[in-house]
Amino acid sequence: ELSPSHFSASRAAALAAAYLCYRRGSPSRGLALRGVRRARREDIADVGHKYHLELLLEDVLAKDTTVNCTAEVLYPLGNQKSAPDVQFTLEGELRDTAEADNAFYNRIKSLDQELVAENIPDSQGNVPPALKPVHLLAWVASGYLIWQNSTENTKFQLAQVKRVKQVKRSDEYLEFDYLVLFHEMVSQEIIPWQMRVLWHPQHGVQVTED
Repeated sequence: ELSPSHFSASRAAALAAAYLCYRRGSPSRGLALRGVRRARREDIADVGHKYHLELLLEDVLAKDTTVNCTAEVLYPLGNQKSAPDVQFTLEGELRDTAEADNAFYNRIKSLDQELVAENIPDSQGNVPPALKPVHLLAWVASGYLIWQNSTENTKFQLAQVKRVKQVKRSDEYLEFDYLVLFHEMVSQEIIPWQMRVLWHPQHGVQVTED
């Protein structure tokens, strides 16, 4: 049993929340870790460390909306270059975002020129209302990068979208080319990362290149 505030428990919890946001998030819904209720580490011989977690997540656009979640995070042993295995169960319903997602989708589809923007949020921490879904989509997609690149000794957080450019497509998907900055909380490094993101209201988020 670990203290919920123990650094290794908080790192595993941050990874679980990022993965969950990637799987269940959208331009109208981001999930963030509100707190760790319980944490336990299991050492599995020749396999790795498995964390059993009870988490409280909040909806970043409706902070009074929270959901309980249980998650298991398995970090493989040694230098295996495989992503941690994350399993989760949500207790309760997430806010329905279909209407807001479709409105954003239709707005971007109807633009005469491809969307281009820089520095979200700006140096004062502000995100223009029209760019909030674009920022949230980067946050959701960054959950994939955090999941793929995390180890037991890292804790990544999206710091800023340096640049985003919409990519023209002939099919129904929206595509964005992002340059993002990650803050690695353990080493205090700021890491630039490029990612190509596809999104469709019915099919969710896919990171096609990073």
